[in-house]
Amino acid sequence: MVARGLMPVFYLIAGEPSGDRLGAALMAGLKTLVPDVQFYGVGGPQMQAQGLQSQFPMQELSVMGIAEVLPKYFALKRRITECADAVVKLHPDALITIDSPDFCLRVARLVKAASQIRTIHYVAPTVWAWRPNRAWKMAEVIDHVLALFPFEPPYMKAVDMGCSFVGHPVVAEPQATATEAKAFRLANGIAQGVPLVLALPGSRRGEVARLAPRFGRTLRRVLIRHPKARVIVPTVDGLFDLVSELTADWPGDPIVLRAGNPQTDAPAKAAAFAAADVALAASGTVSLELAASRTPMVIGYDMAWLSRLIISRMVRLDTVTLVNIISNTRTVPEFLGADCQPERMAPAVLSLMEPGPLRDAQMAAMALTLERLGQGGAAPGLRAAQAVLAVIAQDAGRSGGSNPAGSLKKS
Repeated sequence: MVARGLMPVFYLIAGEPSGDRLGAALMAGLKTLVPDVQFYGVGGPQMQAQGLQSQFPMQELSVMGIAEVLPKYFALKRRITECADAVVKLHPDALITIDSPDFCLRVARLVKAASQIRTIHYVAPTVWAWRPNRAWKMAEVIDHVLALFPFEPPYMKAVDMGCSFVGHPVVAEPQATATEAKAFRLANGIAQGVPLVLALPGSRRGEVARLAPRFGRTLRRVLIRHPKARVIVPTVDGLFDLVSELTADWPGDPIVLRAGNPQTDAPAKAAAFAAADVALAASGTVSLELAASRTPMVIGYDMAWLSRLIISRMVRLDTVTLVNIISNTRTVPEFLGADCQPERMAPAVLSLMEPGPLRDAQMAAMALTLERLGQGGAAPGLRAAQAVLAVIAQDAGRSGGSNPAGSLKKS
């Protein structure tokens, strides 16, 4: 246990880039409220920029899908034990796990078996989409959930977990101006009026390897209609070399953007999003980033055949795209599984490259999505930090002991 007096200490775990962003925003919020807070755990470059020294590289956890996880099973199991042992030894005010439930909840289970440490999970399980029994299983090891979407708390409270809607951090992320978007085009030799297509084949090695060839063939069809179009491929730092290799033969003279340093690379990525006319993207949080930049999008996604077979039988919704779900529309075209083919995706991309009713309807859905995610209110990272401090303050009050959160928290 760390000797800290009234100084709150948290152990955080994020397993992929979207979780790294959430963790970084939460850490920034906690530092605003409690400047001398301490952090330990596992995270990526954005959490490290907020002061976390990662116990091991976060990329080791960035795997998805049943078939993809199996070859790494024993390595992941070892990391689960290592994290749980570190948490129990540290005895922080709370273990905060961020998304990546297959890894994080196993850590939480071991921690709960060995201690009374408070457990907080950031990102509610999508029980409204598939596998509703996950909420019950989570409740066995998680005390409180920080929810990104306003319709999620009732699902968590129904199984006796505390839950706070804190909003999605995408609504607080800075967006590039028209001037910055124009400067991005100029810096990359892309004249105004030349179509610019974003290609986002994912943030994990497996999905990039699977989707990049299909996206490349899709773009080849798009560029038959728009031969002067250029292609931008933003990617996370750990995948830069792989993405560069897989896109080397793409049409559109692709420019691969590295996103490793949030201070220097994030503005370029935001400018690329703002400058683009349309995006072809993998399913995931990126759809909300595109909505925030008002970039029309088409979603394509596939996974290993075994994962596809099993998961397709569990899904409860007719769409997986967050913009469609949150806005309660179906304005974002999506091509999943066997439908994730160039001959299907290319016409959808072409239909959104020009002004028209399809593009207008998607823009309206994007605006509604951001409003429902908390745009215009307090930053989600700050709201998440307030919720975390409220949870540990409540615990201190129940135990009759010291109250580190209450003693140091600023109103």
